[in-house]
Amino acid sequence: MGKKRKNQEEQVVGAPDEKKEKLEKWLNTSATAAEESIKKKKRPWRNKVRKLAAKKAAAEKKAENQNDSINLEPHESDASKKRKRGPKKKKYKPEISEETEEKSDNADGDNNTISEAKKRLDAGRFRFLNEKLYTCTGSEAFDFFKEDRSAFDTYHKGFADQIRSFDLVAVNDRVEACDMSKLPAEEASADIVIFCLSLMGTNLYDFIKEARRVLRTGGILKIAEVTSRFISIKQFCEAVTKMGFEQTNRRQLTDYFMMLEFRKIDKVEQKRPYGLKLKPCLYKKR
Repeated sequence: MGKKRKNQEEQVVGAPDEKKEKLEKWLNTSATAAEESIKKKKRPWRNKVRKLAAKKAAAEKKAENQNDSINLEPHESDASKKRKRGPKKKKYKPEISEETEEKSDNADGDNNTISEAKKRLDAGRFRFLNEKLYTCTGSEAFDFFKEDRSAFDTYHKGFADQIRSFDLVAVNDRVEACDMSKLPAEEASADIVIFCLSLMGTNLYDFIKEARRVLRTGGILKIAEVTSRFISIKQFCEAVTKMGFEQTNRRQLTDYFMMLEFRKIDKVEQKRPYGLKLKPCLYKKR
């Protein structure tokens, strides 16, 4: 009994100390909790500052790495180094002024006058050679061209320059491709126009009209055609004369071919007279 009472007294005596300890512990825990709560409130600002500092450090580290990689690249030798090309220089384009345009026009005019003068000289030399051939013997002409071959070339070139040939297709350099109703020739520039088996279209009026346009007044129109194509030779000739011509000759060359000759006059009676028609050459079906 005495021991129990003693223990109870000790418990009673020690009770306030335990309470104090508990109270102190509670106070400490509450203080730490308050501090932690305060820290938690301040943490978002800290995190933002930390993130900015981390980004800055990463950028500095990246720059250092790039510098290190540049320094570590092997140096090229002077011989293998390629010259760096600078910016392309713009080509200078001179502005064409009115004076330069006038000069170019004058130059073109000078070239034209030179070519015309050369043509006149060639034509004069051709006439001289033509007269010489008519006024000398054959042996003299042979010796003359033997000594000067260029004279022979000039003589034949003079003939070629006086003749122009037109067709639907240019088979060589001497032929000009064109529509026969629209010749690439100046008005009143020809002395003779020849249709040699070439009146094959259905628009004969356009062909005869174009021949009259390029002929000089008094120029000759010759038509060579197959006799069997004429429906009426008389009506055909009358139709041509009404379009501004007069008939000067008509010849039956053979049983197959007819040669008609006309001269250009000023008077035009009709533009599309009756009778200007030819039969087409048709193949017989067998």
